[in-house]
Amino acid sequence: QKKRRAATARRQHLKSAMLQLAATEIEKEAAAKEVEKQNYLAEHCPPLSLPGSMQELQDLCRKLHAKIDSVDEERYDTEVKLQKTVKELEDLSQKLFDLRGKFKRPPLRRVRMSADAMLRALLGSKHKVCMDLRANLKQVKKEDTEKEKDLRDVGDWRKNIEEKSGMEGRKKMFEAGE
Repeated sequence: QKKRRAATARRQHLKSAMLQLAATEIEKEAAAKEVEKQNYLAEHCPPLSLPGSMQELQDLCRKLHAKIDSVDEERYDTEVKLQKTVKELEDLSQKLFDLRGKFKRPPLRRVRMSADAMLRALLGSKHKVCMDLRANLKQVKKEDTEKEKDLRDVGDWRKNIEEKSGMEGRKKMFEAGE
C-alpha cells in the first residue's frame, strides 16, 4: 500500500512538473513569435509619413495600390503552388496505399429505401416524378393451361395410385403410352 501511494504521488509530482515545463515553453514560444513579428514589421513596413500636398498623397496612394497588387499576385501564386503540391501529395499517398495492397472494406449496412425516397435524397426538391412501378402495371388474368386442368381432373391422389398399382395399372400405363 505504501509503495503504491509513493508511486502515485511520484507520478503526480512528475506530471505536474512536466505541465509546468510545458507551460513555460509555450510562453517562451509566444514571446519569440511576438519578437519575430515586430522585427518583420519593422523591416518590411516602414513608418507611415503622410505628405502635406494633395499631389504627394495621390502618388503615395498609387504606390500603395501597386504594392497591394504585387502582394496579391504573390499570394495567388503561392496558393496555386500550394494546391498543386497538396494534389500531388494526395496522388502519391493514394499510390502508396495502392502499392501496399491492404484494403479494408467498410461494413455495409442494408437500407430499405424506395425509389422515390432515393431520388428525393439525391435530387432534393427537384424530385417530382413518381416512381411507383407497381401502379403502372396492367392486371392480367391467368389463363387456364392444360396442365392445370389435368391436375384438377386427377382429383384424389390415392385413387390414382390404387388404379396404377398391380398388373392392371401397368397394363393401363402401357396402353396409355401407345
